[in-house]
Amino acid sequence: MFEKIFRERGWKVTMLNTLIIAIGLSMDAFAVSISNGVTVSRKNYSSEAIKVSLHFGFFQFIMPLIGYFFGRNFLSSIASYDHWVAFGLLAFIGIHMILESGEKKSNISIQGEWKLLLLSLATSIDALAVGLSFAILRISIFYPCVIIGLTTFILSFIGISFGYYLGRKFSSYVEIIGGLILIVIGMKILIEHIFF
Repeated sequence: MFEKIFRERGWKVTMLNTLIIAIGLSMDAFAVSISNGVTVSRKNYSSEAIKVSLHFGFFQFIMPLIGYFFGRNFLSSIASYDHWVAFGLLAFIGIHMILESGEKKSNISIQGEWKLLLLSLATSIDALAVGLSFAILRISIFYPCVIIGLTTFILSFIGISFGYYLGRKFSSYVEIIGGLILIVIGMKILIEHIFF
């Protein structure tokens, strides 16, 4: 898909084009960061915001590299179900958060490395295709990956901060809100891949 778009539009490596791609790839991570932010406690806000942003930024940096160096065979083997994986991971975590919303918690925080790793993977799968497109077009990959990673880090940090603000406003419903956001993002990914 990306290769076709690049060729039709005479795409060249420029700062603006790279930034547009980076922002596009970062949108899912941004939305998921909001859902994480609503569940962060005041005590853990700074450390959680940095940790989540680093995870999302790193995965968005590394996934295009994987797509670039492993190429067609790797991506063709997962292309038929990658969107189902992303949807499944996001829906599973979202439902888990909603089911736990009734439990009393004195210190709500992002729960465990496993959850953060799954979210990082689910929101960065599309970046594999960008790496493959760059390989096909013989475009240098490292510089765009740095821009993609940094953009994702910044937008994720903003998302966490925005979610944290929402969490203070709607404290009674924070985990339900976060869980619903994850499920909606998962459905969006699924619909985009099936129908578009």
